[in-house]
Amino acid sequence: ASAPWSASTLNGKSVAGMRATLLVDANLRGTGFGGCNTFSATAYPLRQQGFAVGPFALTKKACPKPVMDSERVFLTALRTAAKWDLVGAQLVIQTQNGELRFERSL
Repeated sequence: ASAPWSASTLNGKSVAGMRATLLVDANLRGTGFGGCNTFSATAYPLRQQGFAVGPFALTKKACPKPVMDSERVFLTALRTAAKWDLVGAQLVIQTQNGELRFERSL
């Protein structure tokens, strides 16, 4: 099994405190933690490093508003993923509005 990726930055700002993660398994199922809720979605690698994420199935846990707001921004960025690349030890996902960077989790 692959180790999950931990979100480190979103549009250049640190999101490491959210503890958000992403793991894409061999069946192209993406699962992770958004900071409050766990999620799953189908993740489609496309030609030429393209990437698409299907609709999320999300737990319905309630957290403080700032946490929920951060989670919504993270999940929206992930949902609008367009391209991905490995840059050094980071997974970089280009979104409609910027980029989401992940570090390999241990």
